[in-house]
Amino acid sequence: MALLAALVPVVMLAVVLALSHYEDALLTTPDTEGGPTPATLPTAGGREPAA
Repeated sequence: MALLAALVPVVMLAVVLALSHYEDALLTTPDTEGGPTPATLPTAGGREPAA
């Protein structure tokens, strides 16, 4: 019974990690891979661009 109590959290952690890797692989698209987006790039001099 003590062995079961020690193994259950380890198995649950492994399942959560496996599901997170699966979710990353499933939801990753060429649009979301790497690099900053234009919205996250700083503007010149830290000012807002002129309209």
